[in-house]
Amino acid sequence: MRLTAIKLAGFKSFVDPTNIPIVGNMVGVVGPNGCGKSNVIDAVRWVLGESQAKQLRGASMADVIFNGSSTRKAVSRASVELTFDNSDASAPGQWAQYAEISVKRILTRNGESSYHINNTHVRRRDLVDIFLGTGLGTKTSYAIIEQGMISRIIEAKPEELRGFLEEAAGISKYKERRRETESRLKDTRDNLLRLDDIRRELDEQIGLLREQAITAQHYLTLQDQLKRAQQLLWLVKKRDALANQQRHAEQISLAEQQLAAQEDSLRGLVYQLESQRGDVLQANHTLNDAQGVYYAAVAEVSRLEQSARHLQETRARLEAQSALLSKQHASFDQQHQALTQQYADTAEAYAESAIIIEAAEYEGQEINDSLPEITDIVASTTQRVHTSQQALITAEQAHQLASAHGQHAEKTVQQLQTRQARLHQELGGLTAVDSTAIAEMSAMLDEFNESLAILTEQLADNQQTLADLIAQRLPLQQHVEQLNRQHHQTAGELAGLNKIQQSLSRNNAVDAWLQQHDLHHAPRIWQTLHIENGWETALEAVLNHRMQAVAADLATMQAVADSRVILFDNVTPPLAVATVGAFGLPRLLDKITLKSPLHGALHDWLAQVYITDDISTARAMQHDLPLGAQIVSPAGHILTRHSLQFYAEQDAAQGILARQNEIERLTQAHASITSELAINTALADELQATINDCQHTQTQLRTQHTQTQQQLHQSQLNLSRRQQEAERVDYRRAQITAEQAEIDTQIQQEGRAITEAQVQFTLHHEQITLLQAQLDDARRARQDADGLLQQQRELQRQAERKLQTLKFTAQTQHQKIHDLARAIELNQSQQATLLEQHESISIELLALDTAEQSAALQVAIAHRVDAEQQLAALRDQLEQRNALLRQQEETRMQLEHSLAPLRATLENLRLKHQEAALLLQQSDAQLVALQADETALALVLNSGFRTAGLNQEINKLTAEIEALGAVNLAAMQALESAEERVNYLQAQADDLNLAMNTLTEVMTTIDGETRDLLKSTFDIVNRSMSELFTTLFGGGRAELILSGDDLLDAGVQVFAQPPGKKNSSIHLLSGGEKALTALSLVFALFKLTPAPFCLLDEVDAPLDDTNTERYARLVKQMSAQVQFLFITHNRITMEAAEQLIGVTMQESGVSRTVSVDLTEAVSLAE
Repeated sequence: MRLTAIKLAGFKSFVDPTNIPIVGNMVGVVGPNGCGKSNVIDAVRWVLGESQAKQLRGASMADVIFNGSSTRKAVSRASVELTFDNSDASAPGQWAQYAEISVKRILTRNGESSYHINNTHVRRRDLVDIFLGTGLGTKTSYAIIEQGMISRIIEAKPEELRGFLEEAAGISKYKERRRETESRLKDTRDNLLRLDDIRRELDEQIGLLREQAITAQHYLTLQDQLKRAQQLLWLVKKRDALANQQRHAEQISLAEQQLAAQEDSLRGLVYQLESQRGDVLQANHTLNDAQGVYYAAVAEVSRLEQSARHLQETRARLEAQSALLSKQHASFDQQHQALTQQYADTAEAYAESAIIIEAAEYEGQEINDSLPEITDIVASTTQRVHTSQQALITAEQAHQLASAHGQHAEKTVQQLQTRQARLHQELGGLTAVDSTAIAEMSAMLDEFNESLAILTEQLADNQQTLADLIAQRLPLQQHVEQLNRQHHQTAGELAGLNKIQQSLSRNNAVDAWLQQHDLHHAPRIWQTLHIENGWETALEAVLNHRMQAVAADLATMQAVADSRVILFDNVTPPLAVATVGAFGLPRLLDKITLKSPLHGALHDWLAQVYITDDISTARAMQHDLPLGAQIVSPAGHILTRHSLQFYAEQDAAQGILARQNEIERLTQAHASITSELAINTALADELQATINDCQHTQTQLRTQHTQTQQQLHQSQLNLSRRQQEAERVDYRRAQITAEQAEIDTQIQQEGRAITEAQVQFTLHHEQITLLQAQLDDARRARQDADGLLQQQRELQRQAERKLQTLKFTAQTQHQKIHDLARAIELNQSQQATLLEQHESISIELLALDTAEQSAALQVAIAHRVDAEQQLAALRDQLEQRNALLRQQEETRMQLEHSLAPLRATLENLRLKHQEAALLLQQSDAQLVALQADETALALVLNSGFRTAGLNQEINKLTAEIEALGAVNLAAMQALESAEERVNYLQAQADDLNLAMNTLTEVMTTIDGETRDLLKSTFDIVNRSMSELFTTLFGGGRAELILSGDDLLDAGVQVFAQPPGKKNSSIHLLSGGEKALTALSLVFALFKLTPAPFCLLDEVDAPLDDTNTERYARLVKQMSAQVQFLFITHNRITMEAAEQLIGVTMQESGVSRTVSVDLTEAVSLAE
């Protein structure tokens, strides 16, 4: 790339948009001190990504924005743009395709900074990456040499010098990437440590969650049992509350009748009391009216007394104000006389000052008229001196220039011949790179890219499959958990009902008898039948204690005189009976399904038992029933020919058939849930196995993807090295060929320049002698004219000062006259105001009259005494009426006290009735809250549950639940989530470990290659620096020395000994020697890795003419490879430039550029 233009706007002193075209390889920037030349260097450094304000000679980054001047306002933004010619496609990466590249940076005062490449907004890092390894890096730039930087380079620390070598070797970008990689590795190790901590914590949590999950399952079972017991308890309370509510309602009705009789007696007395209270109230109203009259009279007396006091105070105040106004009027009159006298005196003095000013102005005008003639004489002599000086300077410069041109041309020819020989030697040493190897590496790179694309696609597909499977697993797991809860719930209910049934079948005495007769395995009759839902209570009411009858073969049994149970024959079949009973009513036997057909006893017991839904309807046919016939309702009420028996539970054995039906229903439901649970559990296990296989496949694909990426990266790295080497050899061969042709042309040009310089040298020497004499005569004439002009100007200044003093005195007098006139006018106005106020006060004093006020006060006092006497009489009447009312009130209270016991009794009954209602309401609310099925619970309740037993069972279950302590109900779900997270974290840890190992191996490989490249660079730069040092000093020696064993960490020191010196340290060199040594190092770096351009800011300042010539000659030689832009005040350096750009500051604080030739450049620099 080649720099073609620099564009600035608002940057430091370049406030106006400025375009600096760069048309040559040696461009000089000249101008006087302080005109802003170095701001061009700062602009280039800033646009290339510099982020430290001190490197730009500022305190903050906002200092680069133009901050205003005496004639210009500050601007709000600064921008700098560099334009590069990239026709050789040497830009890295995607930018190689552009023939021209523009790099731009914009900064606003609000701190917003933006970077642009070819008008595309990019990051700062993107811009910096373009110039990494080219000598233009932001940290180790050796291509931008500012004022004083030459000495800082040569005296830099060893670690800083190593940075220059890394930049020249092109490994700075690799080191930058390596630092980023190390940072990522550190973060990854930290992440792994955190992962290990998290996994350990999760392992502990999983162990705890497993225990909590078991506890939670047991807790849910106990909660279900507790809920059922609470439902039964509240149903019992509801039944009791209904009975209590009805009983208390009857008692309340009786108590209300007794209370009503007593209250009638009280009402008569209350009516009399109300009449008496009306009389008292009327008396109170009369008394209040009298009090109002009295209080009004008192208030009128107080008002009149206060008004009299106010009149006296007003008269005294007005008399005092009148005296004060008289005194102020006399004072203002004296002041008016004094102001009138001052006004007359000041007016007279002002008239005298006007006459004196007129005389002084005339005298000053005479002096001013004589100045132009003297000024013209001075200007004429000054122009003569300036013309002679310019002619002499031009002649001297031409004389020196001719001498320098001759010497420079001779040395240039010698250097060009030496350079030509060295280039020929270098051309013979260049070796071409094998193109076949590059083609093979490109083919391998394509294969890796194709494999990576396939693996990426497979990885994405597998990831999507895994996500779908995990999404399917959640609803299935939730369904399994729901089935588990139902399974445990039905199992608990079955166990509870079976336990009740078994407890009813156990009787120690009966069991012993059955064991004795080998009947302990024989079934009870209720175990051998099934009855339709709703008729369980009816069958239990009819059979009663026969429900526990035991099946036996009565024909084969011995005597059973000692039998304690009812036996029924399970062998003899029953007799055939009609299927329809009397009166068209169905029989109870029709609702029964027998598990064994040999139940003659059951047919005997139920042969004449009929059923009806409503027992009251069946009573119409009661007297038509045959002897022994029965009609039973679903509630168990039994109707016979001569009796009606209402069924009520008597012991816990009742409800045995309902429980048995519930057991059969729950058994079927439990079997169905168990089957469904097994199927869904198998499905969940199968789905989890599929997920595990998919996760394993995902891990394998990730490993293959990472390995392929590493192979691709290594192949890209190898191909890039080969291609860069091939490009470097081809580019260098072309450079050498072009440079050799250019050297031949330059040798011919320098020969012609030597001859022309000798002729010019003689001609200009004669011209200088003549011009020196003319300059001396002109200087003497200008000195005489300057003396006369200074004398006349002193007289002018004295006259101006005198006139100014007189004018100031007159102005002061005029202002005083104006102030006195205003004071007199104000005094007159104030006197008029005082007279008006005095007259107003006199009128107010005449208007004051106190006689009428005193008469009104005496009338008000008499009215107050009359009102007071009338008020006392009314108070006595009211007291008499109140005494009579209190007597009747005591009688009423005695009657009311007699009502209190009746009301207390009634209130107590109402509270009990309300308590029963509240208990009933509370029972309903609790049953709703517990989601109780009262119909189903009523069947269980009829079997004999009582409040005490239920409370005992609830307390037992509550104690068991409390014994469990705090229960984590989400433990099962949390356990599963924790196990999934552990598996996920393990997969992540494996991926991270694999990536870390891969990165570590790559970094080791790059370190080895970097070490080799840095060693080769060190040797080449060391050799080139030694050659350049000898060229610049005409002898001596210089070399680079490593300060460590490992090249990647070792520092670099510079050792230099100019000809004839044996110094032991670089710090003992002079400023010029340090500068030349530093230039030897910088140019050696350029020879190895030429930067797109090099900026030099007055690096020739400490050099004498001889060393400056050497410096300029070396720069000219290097310009064949590198584009130089240098700032200088040295004439020799200017002569070497192909293009000169002038910077001026004609407007204060604003820099502008101009194109100049050599003569103008020398004048501009001085």
